[in-house]
Amino acid sequence: MLRRATKIPSKDNSKINLKVLNGHFVTSNSHINYYMDMTTLKVRHKEAAEVAKTMAKEYQYSKPIDTIVCMDGCEIIGACLAEELTKNGIMSLNQHNSLYVITPEFDNNSQIIFRDNLQPMVRGKNILLLLASATTGRTIARSLECIRYYGGIIQGISAIFSAAKEIYGEPVHCIFSTEDIPDYQTFSPGECPHCKNNEKVDAIVNGFGYSEL
Repeated sequence: MLRRATKIPSKDNSKINLKVLNGHFVTSNSHINYYMDMTTLKVRHKEAAEVAKTMAKEYQYSKPIDTIVCMDGCEIIGACLAEELTKNGIMSLNQHNSLYVITPEFDNNSQIIFRDNLQPMVRGKNILLLLASATTGRTIARSLECIRYYGGIIQGISAIFSAAKEIYGEPVHCIFSTEDIPDYQTFSPGECPHCKNNEKVDAIVNGFGYSEL
């Protein structure tokens, strides 16, 4: 399927390209007309490092960061981002002068949780939330609620792509937005025009990837 994908270069870093595919796709919260393939951006070290370098510009001189909370399989970007922020002398409350890079879990009720051993890396710490993509912003909202529940202090939200500009008053810093894909659209399941036209769903997608139908 991805052989039909086209590449959109980042306006801020020519070494970062987003692969996009037009079609009919289903997420956990909505239906969308574009799938963004971020696989290599997340798992190929050189590309992940470029993503991290670009994201770091939002924080290196402004806000303290102690912990990077990674969603959507963004741990390699998170590790590279921690290196960038530490290299640039980011302020931190950690006595170890090192950032934590952690990932929460989903329990049987699909609630986002942090195990006991990870909670000290959240409680009272300055948190940067890192995601691959945000379509409706619901995943960001749930993640923020979880982090605040465990006593974390939100200092920033970064995503490779986001259709949402702000969640709960927090700006979403993204490398790609709907401005890069002008005809990008998201629909509630009951209002999807593709479904109303009986158009086949191409794939079920989320921040980790896609499953063709």
